[in-house]
Amino acid sequence: MSTRPASTATARKRAAVRPPSEAGAEAREARGARRKRETRDKLLDAAFRLMAERGMDAVAINEITEAADVGFGSFYNHFESKEAIYGAVMQAVFEEFADALDALVRNHDDPAEMIAICVRHTVLRARREQLWGRLLAREGFSTRVLSHGLGLRLLRDIQNGIGRGRFKVPDPLMSFVAAGSTVLGAVVAQADVEAGADPLLKQLGVDIDSLPGRAAAVLLHGLGLPFEEAQAIASRPLPEVEAPAAG
Repeated sequence: MSTRPASTATARKRAAVRPPSEAGAEAREARGARRKRETRDKLLDAAFRLMAERGMDAVAINEITEAADVGFGSFYNHFESKEAIYGAVMQAVFEEFADALDALVRNHDDPAEMIAICVRHTVLRARREQLWGRLLAREGFSTRVLSHGLGLRLLRDIQNGIGRGRFKVPDPLMSFVAAGSTVLGAVVAQADVEAGADPLLKQLGVDIDSLPGRAAAVLLHGLGLPFEEAQAIASRPLPEVEAPAAG
């Protein structure tokens, strides 16, 4: 007896149905990928918190895994070394923020205004997210930070301003160092004032709300702008930036 061929629609339906074993394998793979991502996120968060408190050199891998509540061997499924997870932390907490600042000032032409916006946002974020600010203050002058993220962009914008005649400085290198010191000093000062750790700062008139603008104005003045102009630039309305979560 002859059998009628299946209709085209039925054939397509049958072809679209995957065997149960194949569907189960894909589901297991998806769960495995999710667990792997979650473990990596836990390690990054633990490393961020520990390194913000003590610095990279004072943190051991086993301390990271214990804080993340994962097995020691799991660390090496995600990172080759402590330096590797440090780089990933820097990417997450500084590079992405620096990228957001780049996007924010993309349509601004004045190097002075670009620097003022970035400095103010950096100091403000350090106040909002204290661990982020602590890590910036602790690692800010390490070569690992100066050559990436916020440090690299600050150097780029200073060089751009010098090249365009906007900034007039006798020593570009030390101007960069002084600019970085101004930002980090403002971050540390506001943290100390909020913690009540240094009453002398309050006696000197440190007002946390005005600190980001004051830091930007002093930095621009150090790059050769008249102080009145620097103050005016640092007082302009601040555009909003979406700051990535720190951990």
